[in-house]
Amino acid sequence: MKRILLFFILAAAVMYGILHGNLWRNNLYWISFYGQTSSVRAPPSYETSGVTQLPPTAVERRNVLDTCLLKPAFESLLGVDKIYPFLCTNDFIRVAEFHGSDKFELPYGIKRAEQFFRLALSRLQNCGLSNEDDSTACRRCVVVGNGGVLRNKTLGEKIDSYDIIIRMNNGPVIGYEDDVGRRTTFRLSYPESIFSDPIHYDPNTTVVLIVFKPRDLKWLWEILGGQKVSAKGFWKKPALNMIYKSSQIRILDPTITRKTAYEWLRFPTRFPKKE
Repeated sequence: MKRILLFFILAAAVMYGILHGNLWRNNLYWISFYGQTSSVRAPPSYETSGVTQLPPTAVERRNVLDTCLLKPAFESLLGVDKIYPFLCTNDFIRVAEFHGSDKFELPYGIKRAEQFFRLALSRLQNCGLSNEDDSTACRRCVVVGNGGVLRNKTLGEKIDSYDIIIRMNNGPVIGYEDDVGRRTTFRLSYPESIFSDPIHYDPNTTVVLIVFKPRDLKWLWEILGGQKVSAKGFWKKPALNMIYKSSQIRILDPTITRKTAYEWLRFPTRFPKKE
């Protein structure tokens, strides 16, 4: 579990660096959609004074995973006992309050986008890790980027030897197996970078949506509901059809984006309009 969290954070750092320049220019907030959101206060047991406990559903999810005896590198950077990578529809507000993500707007938190998260999460069937991930206490993870540096390196077999393989955006596998491998455990994407051609469908892949703006959540809600998807407000044309099943899709907790970009890389919480 700790290693998976570490690699999700590393992958989130790469995704954020790629996107922040384009997306902050187009960060439109669709607050009027379905009206204003309501504020939900967490029970006293979730307050951040002294020793706090995770919401019950997060504790239940975490407890099904064995603790790896091998400590990952940079473990001191992680509050690994308090972070679960994916949001769940029944407790995401309490989880956000527990981590303080309710005080930040996207991409660092859920503030002013609670209703969009609720709608998008309502389309997802579950928020758990795959069965493959739960079967072994210690798992070796690798993050595979999309750079051409992998071409002709014949690293595919080496990449496939890892337990967890995290890939970025729509970097292809088909046709490049000798160089990039065949397996994909998690693929981190956003609406503008997710596969839309069924030829790339992999039933064994879990697609993790990195949310940068409320429209990303509206897009997920619409596309999984079979509605017409508007391309307005995106920095480039998003996918207009979904090739993955809803059971394969997860939403990354913005806490991971915030810890990576804001707390460790020291990015500001707001950017000038021209940046």
